[in-house]
Amino acid sequence: MPNHVHVVVEMTDGQSLSDIVASWKSFTAHKANVLLERKGRFWHAEYFDRFMRSEEHLYQTIEYVEQNPVKAGLATRASDWAWSSARKI
Repeated sequence: MPNHVHVVVEMTDGQSLSDIVASWKSFTAHKANVLLERKGRFWHAEYFDRFMRSEEHLYQTIEYVEQNPVKAGLATRASDWAWSSARKI
């Protein structure tokens, strides 16, 4: 998405979601600011997470994430979106 990111990630023992998200944001903000020839904050500080309570919930969430660019009118099919896991199917 042009103004936000959806990620489905599986956590393993010893990992902190907040640390992982902070790392992603730091890395991508630096790269984006270089590409955009700008400085300063790139991401909002907060993020939203959701715990997957069942396998069905997980699959519904993946479907939502993959269909989001279609719903936003950015792609005709989920597999057309260059940054989507739907391209891997």
